Amino acid sequence: MIVDTGVHGDSRVQKQAISAAEAGWDVTLIGRSPTNEPQEWQLGGAQVRLVVVGGGAGTGGAGGGGGAKAALRRVRTAMPGAVKHARRPVDVALVWYWQRKLGDKSWRRLEPQLWSFEAAFGKVIDELDPDIVHANDFRMLGVGARAVERGRARGRDVKLVWDAHEYLPGVIPYRDHARWLPAHLAYEREYAPVADAVITVSDEIAARLQRDHRLPVTPAVVLNAPEVSHDPGPADAPTLRELCGIGADVPLMVYSGAASPQRGLGLVVEGLPQLPGLHLAMIINQPDGPYATTLRERAAELGVADRIHLMGYVQHDLVVPLLATADLGVMPIRHHLNHEMSLATKFFEYSHARLPIVGSDVRTLAATVRSTGQGEVFRADDVADFVRAAKSVLADPERYRAVYDKPGLLDGWTWQHQADVLERVYSSLLPGR
Repeated sequence: MIVDTGVHGDSRVQKQAISAAEAGWDVTLIGRSPTNEPQEWQLGGAQVRLVVVGGGAGTGGAGGGGGAKAALRRVRTAMPGAVKHARRPVDVALVWYWQRKLGDKSWRRLEPQLWSFEAAFGKVIDELDPDIVHANDFRMLGVGARAVERGRARGRDVKLVWDAHEYLPGVIPYRDHARWLPAHLAYEREYAPVADAVITVSDEIAARLQRDHRLPVTPAVVLNAPEVSHDPGPADAPTLRELCGIGADVPLMVYSGAASPQRGLGLVVEGLPQLPGLHLAMIINQPDGPYATTLRERAAELGVADRIHLMGYVQHDLVVPLLATADLGVMPIRHHLNHEMSLATKFFEYSHARLPIVGSDVRTLAATVRSTGQGEVFRADDVADFVRAAKSVLADPERYRAVYDKPGLLDGWTWQHQADVLERVYSSLLPGR
């Protein structure tokens, strides 16, 4: 398994690796080291190896001065309007030039940094000589595809599983230039046909991937559901309320997951003054990071700093027990294409913690919450409507919790169920092995 993260905090790949090892596979999970040193550890029955990824073939040349100058000269003639109004005309020019010249191979000149992943991961994969390469997300797709092609050239029947965590056309670019998305889309288009099996996180994304890449089979859906256990965890583990320093009678709202402007957490802080006594716990990836700092500062300005509690991630199998002492879970996510098409990990975690959910009106989330009755929906970016929804839940939380008593509601929302799907995909690629 290969992933472009440091594995810590990436619950999907952690659960995949553990489950595959439990099913009898010999699993090595290769990730990207956050330091300049390689790292190794054991994750259940899987071996984790983090490799050092360098700077690649360059950070912005995108084809060198001669190519860029030629591209600009030609674009000024062919598409003057686009260049005139673009924030960085050179990026528009380079995209136009290299796409016309190289088609889906244009990423090599538009985003040459992608080669740095090949340099770091490729030799490690070749040494392992795997039967299956499981490539997580779009950056690893090309790395996995080339490893599979090298294995086949050695006479090995290697299979490629591509796990699309998001729908790439709907991803907010990681870097602020016009080359990023066209380059990565070209990269994905070049290598998607190599995949022997594709999995993803929702039915809608699966349909779009099949359409975009003309896949012969609709991708299997493996939800970002939590691992559910009847084990409450360590007896001495503090509850969420204890970590916040509040009693059982204090209303508590929780948010778990990545913290960034597009997640809408600023709206929740803005609404706290209109929700007297309500505390907010945020279990986030960077509790001391720049964005979290802006949330703290705004809370102080509003006079509610004593009612917000920021803390870091916990081990993925401890999330649900930790959430369970809250009164409601909040999902204030804003309107972006990927947000509309799938349910986030926190939705399933909140559900298994039997929390009423207050969620924004992004399409799939809103439709699910309304159909099950497990919470209230508010208009994204609308503070007043968020306050209304939160007050509705706090007025009668047991009415929403009662939904979880419905037989079968939570059965398919478990990682155990998703692991069965994953195992069927693997086994279908190597029948009789």
